[in-house]
Amino acid sequence: MATIKDIAKEAGVSIATVSRVLNYDSTLSVSDETKKRIFEAAEKLDYKKKTSIRKPDIGKIAIFQWHTEKEELEDLYYMSIRLGVENRSRHYGIEIVTFYQDSFDKWKDEDIKGIIAIGEFSLEQINQLTSITDNIVFVDCSPDQDHLDSIVADLGRATVRVLDYFIDKGHREIGFIGGREMAEDQTTSIEDSREAAFKRYLAEKELLNDRYIYTGKFLVDHGYSLMKMAIKEHGNKLPTAFLAANDTLAVGVLRALLEEGIAVPDRVNVIGMNDISVSKYVFPTLTTVKVHTELMGETAVDTVLERIEGRKIAKKINIATELVIRNSSF
Repeated sequence: MATIKDIAKEAGVSIATVSRVLNYDSTLSVSDETKKRIFEAAEKLDYKKKTSIRKPDIGKIAIFQWHTEKEELEDLYYMSIRLGVENRSRHYGIEIVTFYQDSFDKWKDEDIKGIIAIGEFSLEQINQLTSITDNIVFVDCSPDQDHLDSIVADLGRATVRVLDYFIDKGHREIGFIGGREMAEDQTTSIEDSREAAFKRYLAEKELLNDRYIYTGKFLVDHGYSLMKMAIKEHGNKLPTAFLAANDTLAVGVLRALLEEGIAVPDRVNVIGMNDISVSKYVFPTLTTVKVHTELMGETAVDTVLERIEGRKIAKKINIATELVIRNSSF
């Protein structure tokens, strides 16, 4: 694992700045460009170096990222997928162009042979993307598995794995800190498979308490405020375990518990999801479900190349997850 010193050297900033950025210190005033360098360095240094292999000249592949560039800094999951795409493309010597949510219309200036669409998209956006080229793969969503390629991770199944872990450890009061999202054009509500699986599985086990479920947006500040709300509402009857729907929320959850003097994991266990770079550097280090985002990005490149080379039958590829135990749970 890369150290904070390694990341500081790669990003060209101080060790203190790296530490504060990775812990989402709201009192630190640095530019988005500096944050981007630090987060990208943290992700890249965990990637294995690969020998370059040149593919025949196939033209440009475009990344369409469903967030804006600024929003990507607040959700490193999607940044990590993008970096996996870029690393694999460099491995093959393929030129990549990237379009964020607020620059989609610029694709007309490029000769695009294939598309990798990262995130959640409305039907209207999907139709726009498929009108550009048939060589397209969606990452983190599967809008039409009969006709369109997709690379996904089964987060519902991962949620059940976390709940089994909590139950096996003796927890019976289990909370959920989650998020709700809309497609960026605000026309489509996105169902969160983690929240749905949480409710369904605990109901089956007769352990579901709707008062322990809190939802906002997938941001650090929302994890913090939702945990504060839970502490205020439940006091000394606070659940003994919380699943945060992503690591970004979990960082805020840990901060709120620390401020309130609630010991983690002695009083409350916390598990996140995604295993983004910051999960290794927060205190206590975060137990989380590792989603192999780099592999998702790499697989997307391989899949779109197959399309360019002539494959017609759609593929849906499910990338496995794994539970990574660190210090926020036992």
